[in-house]
Amino acid sequence: MENWTLGYGSLLTTLGVGGFLATGRQHKTALIPAGFGSAALGLGLLSRRVSSQRWVLGSSALVGLLGFLGAARGLRLLPALLRGEKLERPAAVISQSVMAGLSAAYTVLGVRGLLRA
Repeated sequence: MENWTLGYGSLLTTLGVGGFLATGRQHKTALIPAGFGSAALGLGLLSRRVSSQRWVLGSSALVGLLGFLGAARGLRLLPALLRGEKLERPAAVISQSVMAGLSAAYTVLGVRGLLRA
């Protein structure tokens, strides 16, 4: 599970930094996924060092769940964006939707891992 956590953290960090750069470095809120990604990366690295990984796995799943809950509002506007409607911040909708999807998938993997452990 630690490899999934490191991958998830890397993807979110890339999403956050990429979104920040894509918006011309004007919107610092674009870095929010990078914050969640950094937390996941830290937990993934920590899981390699501790003997009891269950609490690290639970913490990682919680990061995924919080990431999904925080970004899910972007999913609400995604259909409008895909229809070509004009939105105020389309980059935010894309970033939030990607983060929500990644976080949902990671949370499912994390919960399955917890149930197996």
